Amino acid sequence: MVQLQKLQMRMFSLNHRSTMTRPLLCLSLAILFFSVAVHPRQDRQTDVTDYEKRLNKLAAEIEILQANITREKKKESSVLARLGRLGLEKKLILNQIDMYSTQRERALQEIEDLKVEIPRMEASLEKEREAIERIIVTLYKFGRYNYIELMLQADSVGSLLSENKNLVILAEEQEKVITDYLTQLEELNTARERLESKRIESGQLLQKAREKQGELGTQEKRSRALINEIDQNIKTHEQAIAEKTERARQLQDLIKMLLDDKIDLPFTLTPLDERKGRLPWPIPARRVVTRFGVVRHPRYNTTTQNNGIEIVPQNSMLVKAVHQGIVRYADYADGYGFLIIIDHGLAFYTVYGHCSEFFVQKGQVVQEGDPIAQVGDIGSMQGTTLYFEIRHSAKAQDPLQWLRRR
Repeated sequence: MVQLQKLQMRMFSLNHRSTMTRPLLCLSLAILFFSVAVHPRQDRQTDVTDYEKRLNKLAAEIEILQANITREKKKESSVLARLGRLGLEKKLILNQIDMYSTQRERALQEIEDLKVEIPRMEASLEKEREAIERIIVTLYKFGRYNYIELMLQADSVGSLLSENKNLVILAEEQEKVITDYLTQLEELNTARERLESKRIESGQLLQKAREKQGELGTQEKRSRALINEIDQNIKTHEQAIAEKTERARQLQDLIKMLLDDKIDLPFTLTPLDERKGRLPWPIPARRVVTRFGVVRHPRYNTTTQNNGIEIVPQNSMLVKAVHQGIVRYADYADGYGFLIIIDHGLAFYTVYGHCSEFFVQKGQVVQEGDPIAQVGDIGSMQGTTLYFEIRHSAKAQDPLQWLRRR
């Protein structure tokens, strides 16, 4: 009964003052009610589960990107490592922009929720305020009588006890009403402060996203400058070709390891060679910029053995599995960016490189047409492309002979 006792003591101190002091009493009570400490409300919560899932996923991706960037920085003498690092840094900035955007989206959602909640709370408090005013008047009237006056007016001890009992019950009920009112007032103040805080947070997140957009533009320029250097500078070009040959050898070794580490496929096998010439394209293709086989550079007369093709996406950045299989590899690979290898059984594999994001993980079973990744440009000298290979017993096949004719 602490809140009630405070009110009663305050009223009793004003008991013998003139009626001219009653406005001061009302003012004092108003100050008491509207200067309460703020505590958060727990009964109204915006569902933020989806936001948290997205933010957790982005945080995990950012951690992986930062680890890969650190690793690539240790190989600064490598042209492809520099190219890969620039691609990773661009992807990192994009993820950071996405994180800020998601956080701002969540803040804006909470702002909208509070805009609805605050008027409701204000309306509810207005009704309770009227009830509180009636209680205050009642308490003030009771406060005019002390126990001596009450005993002199009582007809008997029994009636006195009865009167006191009723007063106690009334006081307890008043205490509950007052406590509820103060609690709701605290919640309203909390909601108002939270609204202002979320508005400030939203503005700060927008500014951070804009700053990251500027950083992204800088990284794009650096990436284009390096690709141009590879194309225009004979020394850099030859170094890049040599490194690309070494990366292809490493990929060859990786697929041989997968061949030696045979697994039982958990599905009814449909042999890939029965689909030759009828496989769906992994992405809708605008054009093929790098073809399979030996390619000669028109300016430097250098040759490169391409074990796959590079496809420029047409209208979708979604990479899909071309056949059922199981993911045997999903990780960053030097020269290929984020790389996926799918085992289709009978020593057939498909390879998907330069990806910017995975939708599958190692050991996952996929069906034809399942989304597995997002097209990117990490490790690519051709910009945003998908690197695609088909292997049988570790030997590279010409993908254009396996894919449907466009």
